[in-house]
Amino acid sequence: MVTSDRPGPLHRSRTLAPPGWSRWLVPPAALSVHLSIGQAYAWSVFKPPLESSLDLSGTASALPFQLGIVMLGLSAAFGGTLVERNGPRWAMFVSLVCFSSGFLIASLGAATRQYWLVVLGYGFVGGIGLGIGYISPVSTLMKWFPDRPGMATGIAIMGFGGGALIASPWSSKLLEHFGTDSGGIAATFLVHGVTYAVFMALGVLLVRVPPDGWRPAGWEPPRERGRMVSTADVSARNAVRTPQFWCLWVVLCMNVTAGIGILEKAAPMIGDYFAGTATPVTATAAAGFVALLSAANMAGRLLWSSASDLIGRKNMYRVYLGVGALMYLAIAQLGDSSKPVFVIGALVILSFYGGGFATAPTYLKDLFGTYQVGAIHGRLLTAWSLAGVLGPFIVNKVADHQEAAGKTGPGLYSLSLTIMIVLLVVGFIANELVRPVHPRFHEPARATEAAGAGAAPAQKGTDR
Repeated sequence: MVTSDRPGPLHRSRTLAPPGWSRWLVPPAALSVHLSIGQAYAWSVFKPPLESSLDLSGTASALPFQLGIVMLGLSAAFGGTLVERNGPRWAMFVSLVCFSSGFLIASLGAATRQYWLVVLGYGFVGGIGLGIGYISPVSTLMKWFPDRPGMATGIAIMGFGGGALIASPWSSKLLEHFGTDSGGIAATFLVHGVTYAVFMALGVLLVRVPPDGWRPAGWEPPRERGRMVSTADVSARNAVRTPQFWCLWVVLCMNVTAGIGILEKAAPMIGDYFAGTATPVTATAAAGFVALLSAANMAGRLLWSSASDLIGRKNMYRVYLGVGALMYLAIAQLGDSSKPVFVIGALVILSFYGGGFATAPTYLKDLFGTYQVGAIHGRLLTAWSLAGVLGPFIVNKVADHQEAAGKTGPGLYSLSLTIMIVLLVVGFIANELVRPVHPRFHEPARATEAAGAGAAPAQKGTDR
C-alpha cells in the first residue's frame, strides 16, 4: 500500500497565500463566518413560537441562547491554542460543522417536541461553533493588516454584530412560510443549518495565511513604538499569568455587561420608560428601536476599532467606559423626560459595546504580540460568558424586584442603571492599571526571530 505524506486540505500549509494574492480577500472570508454565527443575536425571533408550541416559560426559551454564549467563551478559551496551531481554515471548518449541526439537532428536537435537543443542539453544539468561529480569523487578519489591525478586526467582528440584521427578518419570513408550530420551527432550523453551511464554506475555501515575514507593499514597522505597544511575543500560557490579561478581562466583562443588559431588555425598557407620558412608545416603534441598537452595535465595531488605530487602544477604552458611564447617567437623570436623550444614550452605549469587542484583539496584540494572540483572545472571551449571563440577570432581576415593590416606569430600571455606572467605573479603573508586559513573560525564541527579521529584508507583498 502506498501512502501519501501530502497534508490534508485543512492543514495550515495548504492555506499559504501564493505571491501576489490580495489581502483584501481575507475580510470577506472572515465575514462569511461572522455574519453566519452572528445569527445568535436573532434568537429572540424563535422565543415566542417555541414558548407557544412547546409550552415553555420565557426563562426556559432563553436557555439555548444563554448556553450558546457560555459555550462561546469556553470553546474559545479551550480551543484557542488549537486554532493557532491548525490555522484558520481548520478552525472555520470546525465552526461550520458545529454551528450547522447545532441547527440540525435543534430541528430534530423541535420536530419531536424534545426541547432538550434544541438546547443541546443550538446551545451546546452550536455554541462551540460560535466560539471557534469567532476567534478563527483574528490572528490571521492582524498578520495581513499590521498597518491597520483595528480596522481589519473591526470589519470581521462587525459581521457578528450585523448577523442579526440579516437573520432576524429572514427567520421571521421562514416561520411565516412554514408556520410557528413545532413542525414549522423544525423546518426553519433545517433551512438555517443547510444555508449557513454553504455560506460558511465560502470562507473556508477563500481564507489564506501570509508567508513568514510578509509586509504590505510600501509599509515599514514604525521605529518608535508606543509604551503600550510591544515588539515582543508572549505565549497564551504566560499571558494568563500577567496582571495585564486580568485587567483586560475585567475591562471586557464590565463593558459587555453594561451593553448586553440594555440590549436584552431594550424593547420593554423603552416602552416602560414612556408608558405614562403623552407620547407612549408603540410595539412597532419599540421593535424599530431594537433594530437601531443592532445597527449601532454593528457600526461601532468598525468605527471605534478603526479609531483605535489612531488614538490607541487604552485611550479608546477610556472612551468606551468613561463616556459610557456618562451616557447611563444621562438616561437615569433625563431619559424619562426626553426620548432623544434616551435613544441617543442607548445607541452610544451599544456602539461602545460592539466597539469593545472589536478593539479587544488588537489591544491584546499590542500587549502580547501576534504569536498566540488568537489563543489569548479565546481565553479573554470567558469574560463574555460571564457578562452574557450577568447583564440580563441584573436588569431582569432588579426590574422584577422593583415591580414587586410597586414601582413602575423608569423606577423599574433606576437601580439597574446605577449598577451599570458602577461597573463601568470599575472597568475604567482596571483599564488605567494596564501597563506594558514585563520582559520576563516574553518568548525568547520569538524575540530572537523578531530581531533577526529586523536585520534582514522582509518579504513584501501587494497592498491590493
